[in-house]
Parts: sequence; structure tokens; C-alpha cells
Amino acid sequence: MSTLVAVIVLQGYIAGGRRWVREHAPDGDVGASTLELVIIILGLIGVATLLVFAITAAVQRRVDQIT
Repeated sequence: MSTLVAVIVLQGYIAGGRRWVREHAPDGDVGASTLELVIIILGLIGVATLLVFAITAAVQRRVDQIT
């Protein structure tokens, strides 16, 4: 359950970051800059890492129950 909470909190931070970028971007700038894309990619890598750790821990717990 704590993984779900972490994902929800991370999504909140991402939404806040998007809103901040939209509020501070110049009016003529409608596309994503390279920095924005890098930040998004790093966020996705972070989420994937959290999911890998959560799945690994769950599988390890099940294996420990079996043995």
C-alpha cells in the first residue's frame, strides 16, 4: 500500500510542476523545452525504479514465505 501512496504523492508533485511551468512560461512558448523533456524522462525513470523495487520486495516476501 505504501507504494501506491508514493505514486500518488509523485503524481501530485508532477502536476504541481506542470502548473508552475505553465504559469511561468512566456505566452508565445507553447512547446516543451529540452529541460522540460529531461525532467519528465527522469521522473518516469524514477517511477519505474520505485515500481521495480516494490515488485522485487513483494516477490522476495512471497519466496521467503514458501521456503
